[in-house]
Amino acid sequence: MRCAVFGASGGVGGALAAALAARDDVAEVHAGSRRGDGPSGGKLRPFTFDLQDEATMACACAAIGGPLDIVLIATGRLTRADGTGPEKSWRALSADGMAELFAINTIGPALIARHTLPLLRRDGRAVFAALSARVGSISDNRLGGWHAYRASKAALNMLVRNLALELARTHPQAIAVTLHPGTVDTALSAPFQRGVAAEKLFTPAFSAAALLGVLDTLSPADSGGLFAWDGAKIPF
Repeated sequence: MRCAVFGASGGVGGALAAALAARDDVAEVHAGSRRGDGPSGGKLRPFTFDLQDEATMACACAAIGGPLDIVLIATGRLTRADGTGPEKSWRALSADGMAELFAINTIGPALIARHTLPLLRRDGRAVFAALSARVGSISDNRLGGWHAYRASKAALNMLVRNLALELARTHPQAIAVTLHPGTVDTALSAPFQRGVAAEKLFTPAFSAAALLGVLDTLSPADSGGLFAWDGAKIPF
């Protein structure tokens, strides 16, 4: 299999790339990051892209080529680049803050999809998956707050649902889903780990293995859904 991981310099993304490279049925893993500092060596082939520069995505995908069996998007932002957020109240909402998180959490993955979906294998099973979050579920929202993050991840879920419906017309064996990796011990979650039970704070390697295990069990009938690390389907 040929795989591509976007966001491979992050904790979960790097673990996903490494876990794929360790599989006997995988021939190569293209590991993308903004600075080209993703994992490398052996089956791992680093490439660079900027989530806010579509030209870099197009260039990277042209170089990778097809067919691809697995495309994983492991990018995301919870706080703004200046470290502020997430919002605890509507009073903290700002146009700039929302635009920043939507650019990273929704628009970037959408543009990656634009350039990777045409590369997906047509003559067999193919997987497109993007990391989302349980807090992006509208029906599961009981606490409020974290407005831009929740909304941008909810939009990502809807986007991938749309992609799944369109993809089914041309790639009948394809699967497009969003994934909730759990609370993973990474820089993204570090400021918010207080109160998380030790057994619920996952290492990147554990989360990556669990997510790949979930993907292995899915069929085209599951395409368009949001699935947690333990395989549970999360309602939108």
